[in-house]
Amino acid sequence: MRIISRFKSYFLRGLAVLVPTILTIWIFIWGYNFIQSNISVYINWALVWLTMKATGLDWNSQPAKEIWANFWVHGWGQIAGFVIALVIVCIIGWVLASVVGRGLWHWIERLIMNAPLVRRVYPYIKQVTDFLLVQNKKERLFLRPVVVEYPRSGVWTLGWITGAGLHKLADSQKKEFLTVLIPTSPTPFSGFAVMLPKTNAVELDLTFEEALRFIISAGVITPSMKLGDLKEYGPQPAAKYQDGDTK
Repeated sequence: MRIISRFKSYFLRGLAVLVPTILTIWIFIWGYNFIQSNISVYINWALVWLTMKATGLDWNSQPAKEIWANFWVHGWGQIAGFVIALVIVCIIGWVLASVVGRGLWHWIERLIMNAPLVRRVYPYIKQVTDFLLVQNKKERLFLRPVVVEYPRSGVWTLGWITGAGLHKLADSQKKEFLTVLIPTSPTPFSGFAVMLPKTNAVELDLTFEEALRFIISAGVITPSMKLGDLKEYGPQPAAKYQDGDTK
């Protein structure tokens, strides 16, 4: 029994070390393969064409094309396409950060929004990508971690502010509202969107990534916090009960 107990202990300890490493490597490999198969492959074929043009070879020559394709598309040269794809994305981001680039992109977006079918899909995809990828603190207006009393009073749940609620609801109640995404653990890609008065949300001095780690780990990974790290939009919970906000 002692041998089995030790074996179980060593096995679980080994899993605890290997699983995070393996998953991290798998995610990077998946990302590389996704970019390689959807973006880089076209860049690699362009490199094949440029190489053949530079060496004076005919593009219709299948033997020469296969030789260069084996290097640029199927061989070690495919890494060049991946690197070029990353550089192109960075250049696009740099251009769009300028005044001229933003104006140009707004013009392109207006054209997209006038397309009959695309305009029904593009705005929603853009909202999701902006929600996940925007890094500018001024643009990343929401995504602030908060705790709210959900699903009942006295039970505090971690979530992210995703909006300012429905204007009709705020007007009818004469209060400021927030929309909070309550994610599920350990997969925060699904959850519940709840609307509550702004005074009922307690903002945490946490980053988006720290809150995400807390949810994915089901509370196992907790950032070091002190009592002073809590700051509220409104009064203390006791005062909220007196005001009738949470009842």
